[in-house]
Amino acid sequence: MRKVVLLMHVSLDNYVCDEKGGLDWMVYDKELEDYADELMQTVGMPLYGRTTYGMMAGYWPTVLERPDSASEHSLKHARWVQDIPKVVFSTTMEKAEWNNTRLIKGNIAEEVEKLKATPGKDLMIFGSPGLVKTFLELDLIDEYRLTIQPMAIGAGKHLFDDLKKPVKLKLLSSKQLKSGVIAAHYETVRK
Repeated sequence: MRKVVLLMHVSLDNYVCDEKGGLDWMVYDKELEDYADELMQTVGMPLYGRTTYGMMAGYWPTVLERPDSASEHSLKHARWVQDIPKVVFSTTMEKAEWNNTRLIKGNIAEEVEKLKATPGKDLMIFGSPGLVKTFLELDLIDEYRLTIQPMAIGAGKHLFDDLKKPVKLKLLSSKQLKSGVIAAHYETVRK
């Protein structure tokens, strides 16, 4: 059975974005890029909330439209994300027009269980703090891949905001990058 894995960049004080939704405070260098590329090899289907989906769908296709102005790494990722089956969770969207995207509007737990039961690589949530909150409430996240940034930003959106119940995690591995970023891999402990 496939797992639902969260990939999230988080500040030392547990913020996933600043007050304007930005990530300018983040360290994203070649080493972190390589780490993210390794994780991409485990992904069979990206999962997005409405806001993150809109940002991704608005950006990556433009990279393919102007290949001469993009790095080889960006082009490779743009091709991957364009072609891979994707899911966006939204109660307000009417349709998802980005190539190979399925829209799920309701019955989230049931729909995720169906996705997990299909063959393939893991399902990965990329960012999407609103979706993460919903998945936390429904206990749908099996693993956490957190890149803990060497920065406290003081305000923004927390990763674990308004938890209804504690989430117990077991550390599977951690790696310190040269930039000071810690790549931590946790699994959810369920009774």
